Amino acid sequence: MADTVADYLLQRLREWGVQQVFGYPGDGINGILAAFGEADNDPRFVQSRHEEMSAFEAVGYAKFSGTVGVCTATSGPGAVHLLNGLYDAKLDHVPVVAIVGQTARSAMGGSYQQEIDLQALFKDVASDYLVEVNVAEQLPNALDRAIRTAASRRAPTAVIIPGDLQEQPYAAPEHEFKHVPSSPPSASRSVMIPPEDEVAEAAAVINAGEKVAVLVGQGARNAAEEVKQFAELVGAGVAKALLGKDVLPDDLPYVTGAIGLLGTRPSYEMMRDCDTLLIVGSNFPYTQFLPEFGQARAVQIDIDGSMIGMRYPTEVNLVGEAKATLRAMLPLVERKPDRQWREAVESNVASWWTTMEQQAMVDATPVNPMRVVHELSERIPQDAIVTADSGSSTNWYARNLRMRGRMRGSLSGTLATMGPGVPYAIGAKFAHPDRPVVALVGDGAMQMNGLAELVTIARYQELWTDRRLVVCVFHNNDLNQVTWELRAMGGAPKFEESQTLPDISYARVARELGLEAVEVDDPDDLGPAWDRVLAAGGPTVLDVRCDPEVPPIPPHATFEQMTATTQALLKGDPNAWRVLVQGAKTKMQEFVPGR
Repeated sequence: MADTVADYLLQRLREWGVQQVFGYPGDGINGILAAFGEADNDPRFVQSRHEEMSAFEAVGYAKFSGTVGVCTATSGPGAVHLLNGLYDAKLDHVPVVAIVGQTARSAMGGSYQQEIDLQALFKDVASDYLVEVNVAEQLPNALDRAIRTAASRRAPTAVIIPGDLQEQPYAAPEHEFKHVPSSPPSASRSVMIPPEDEVAEAAAVINAGEKVAVLVGQGARNAAEEVKQFAELVGAGVAKALLGKDVLPDDLPYVTGAIGLLGTRPSYEMMRDCDTLLIVGSNFPYTQFLPEFGQARAVQIDIDGSMIGMRYPTEVNLVGEAKATLRAMLPLVERKPDRQWREAVESNVASWWTTMEQQAMVDATPVNPMRVVHELSERIPQDAIVTADSGSSTNWYARNLRMRGRMRGSLSGTLATMGPGVPYAIGAKFAHPDRPVVALVGDGAMQMNGLAELVTIARYQELWTDRRLVVCVFHNNDLNQVTWELRAMGGAPKFEESQTLPDISYARVARELGLEAVEVDDPDDLGPAWDRVLAAGGPTVLDVRCDPEVPPIPPHATFEQMTATTQALLKGDPNAWRVLVQGAKTKMQEFVPGR
């Protein structure tokens, strides 16, 4: 039996199958830390370098394991530091439970050191469930409900436990007035299927169409086979929202790739020309990349009824789990004998991948960043996990990386925060210690968070049966995505003081920490460098010096964006001529390959 409240907390986490808690110590959770020691570090306490990284690691673990991630932090500043990672979980619909310390109950309301109103602080980010535990008998129900809510609503929840209570003797709730019991932990869940008449109505819309397009998001991940069957039946092409990049492999000839600002030309053209649209498990927000309103009849499938029918004027909305709902619909969907639409989609896809290779091979100074991901895509193991950060490198992850086999990939999709690439990779290694992981990170994100978390990687690498974790740094000394946004959206030239980064050797830092490192400043060395790091016996940093003037131009760039960029360059951008030349060489590959 548990002796203290903290002892019981860890016992209950073990009963839920929690194997690690990502956190950073502080006196607001001293009782919990002592309990970890008494429990022989079961579950394992994984120490990050910063509480924000603990939250990101829990998000990465949850994304790639499909189970709840758990993080912990002390009161005051530790709690504040968790917020960005928890908001990442909230916006990407990821189940994470935060266990947070608070000042002693006797000091509450006394302006005590590190006392802040944690319920007010977490009220928005943990809006699905937030509780402060004030007596021992309250804990089982509070913790269980936090875990169940996180799992069922795919959202972050928070449990606040005052420091003095953690050390108090544990007492279970009793069968008496104002005590609340809790059921034993269980992983069971029900599957929601829409009514038969609504499924039939949706099938009728699909059957009436001639040019069917499908958009899948992360909510379709467990329905990959059903999406394939549907696409084959109706001759559809399938585009992927960025969080759904790993739902279907890119070696399927009808998969058009990503959609949106970071998307592909085949996805753009398919949405432009289709007459019917099926959206599965996606809340893709950019309606300008979907068909013109009124052009396409649309059906949406989503498990969350509050998020359905809000991005496009859909005719039929099916609230249900993607896999079960598609299985119910498939027998009602008629096979379309005319394959002209499918053939056009496949032709566009094949042409696009040729263009991507040609753009990756365009000369740059020193290395074309597109080629970094292109060469990886040629070599990456089919069971690899890829994490991406926010920045211009995200464009190359979205467009140039071809998913194959069992590959998984993710990034901060909706919050689009900088800095989760490396901690996501750490979370992925704890979720799948037997699989290789690659983090694609810009040098801005690396300086923000990644460098410190190399220490965490070095510390825990021996726990992973496959110790391969490659951190690839796009080293261009520029906060590149914002530089391009200044040019294309603001019509402003690059502002050196805000955009230029200090130049450091990421490889040297890695070696100082005992990790392997490879530096590349010649494009012809990229392939062998990837071969080396993917065959390494432990974590490796691949430090690639990239050209910051290779433009992340969308394949559907608007006239206004191109005009704004030109105006920005004319206003005195420090690298105006190189930007123009590099942009022209890259864009030309779409029209005059090989020039």
